[in-house]
Amino acid sequence: MLNSMTGFGGREKEIAPFGKISVELRSTNHKFLEAVFHLPDGFLSLEDKFKGEVEGKIKRGRLTCAVNISGSKSSNVHVNKQLLKNYLTTFKHMGKEFHIKDDISINTLIHLPGVLSLEEHNFPKTCIWPHLRTLLKGSLDDLAKNRRKEGQALHNFLKSRAQMLWQRLEGIKKRYKVAVKAKLATLVTDDERTSFLKESDVAEEIDRLTFHICNFKSKLSKSGPVGKELDFIAQEMQREANTLAAKSFDVGVSSTVVEMKSQIEKIREQVQNIE
Repeated sequence: MLNSMTGFGGREKEIAPFGKISVELRSTNHKFLEAVFHLPDGFLSLEDKFKGEVEGKIKRGRLTCAVNISGSKSSNVHVNKQLLKNYLTTFKHMGKEFHIKDDISINTLIHLPGVLSLEEHNFPKTCIWPHLRTLLKGSLDDLAKNRRKEGQALHNFLKSRAQMLWQRLEGIKKRYKVAVKAKLATLVTDDERTSFLKESDVAEEIDRLTFHICNFKSKLSKSGPVGKELDFIAQEMQREANTLAAKSFDVGVSSTVVEMKSQIEKIREQVQNIE
């Protein structure tokens, strides 16, 4: 089963006392595996752990991993009571000294510098890693399913194109025999016939194209990363098709080869998406 390099996966969960944790993965085409991690402040030490999990599942592609932690319930409101007493004592003396009778509201007090603050509990990163690992594994599973789904569509496309190439090549084999026979009938001398047969001999190119198409179809059913192999085979098919086109003397054969080259180009475009 082919795997596409394009896909998305993500999981999120509310986990006390950390808050809502989300992990999102997005992958695109790339010759090799390139993983980029966007982790919250203070979580850089976990990057190697993330990388290890990713490398165990993904072989090729540019992968972006974004981790967010929000709505943490680990923060408490802290009231600096001593500072508040100092404020009130100062205000009381000011009121007596300057004969100010205004009452001080709570709203005024909570906006005084330093009275209120958020007290955060810094939990060790080892405490949160098991939760992150579970979400990461789930996200990788989602990504793998998405890539397999895309891979199935690519498999169907490439299989149909390979079958089309096979049919066109079979047509070329039959037409070439007829075309060669007709051309020989127009030549007068043995030297002309010998020279023509030598220049127009495409048996080797047809045999190689036949082999490459069969090999391509075989690799499509192979499990694991095969994108690079398929790309190489497609390049070889293109090379043989170019030589076949250059040697062809028959308009009908040349037209069919042009069509085959167009299909090979489409194949080469799509195999870039395969892991």
